[in-house]
Amino acid sequence: MKNTADDLRKTIELVLPMLKNIGDKDSTNKPLPNKWSKKEILGHLIDSACNNQQKFVRLQAKSELKFIGYEQDFWVESQKYNSADWQNLIVFWQAYNFHLAHIIENMSVEVLMNKITVENAGTFTLKFIIKDYVEHLKHHLNQIIPTLSLKNEFQNIYNT
Repeated sequence: MKNTADDLRKTIELVLPMLKNIGDKDSTNKPLPNKWSKKEILGHLIDSACNNQQKFVRLQAKSELKFIGYEQDFWVESQKYNSADWQNLIVFWQAYNFHLAHIIENMSVEVLMNKITVENAGTFTLKFIIKDYVEHLKHHLNQIIPTLSLKNEFQNIYNT
């Protein structure tokens, strides 16, 4: 998992200056009324980090786990990300993901085949959840910074 943790860190370091250069007006702009702004996408990535941290840690303690689904639109709307400070969101997102890279890197290989059943999504191994988390992050960073074109290894399960 060291490679995955390194990939996460390198992705963060690559996009950080680009995120910081996005102005507040641009970060708040919604391309369409029913589409997320850049702030809301980054907020969604913070929510994803939060939800996945629970999975990463809890699945180290149990070989099988049932987990509630994630209502992403409700989470984004209820936290009012579009009115949050852009630079604060970036700092929080960065710190949270560096911590997740630390968790991933220090995980015992014995737990990687532990299984989680996510409500309305299916059953997955911890290894898959970790790798998919990084790919999901890249997918959304490509939306925030369209010229970025981060390579995704496989199609993520979230379709968002």
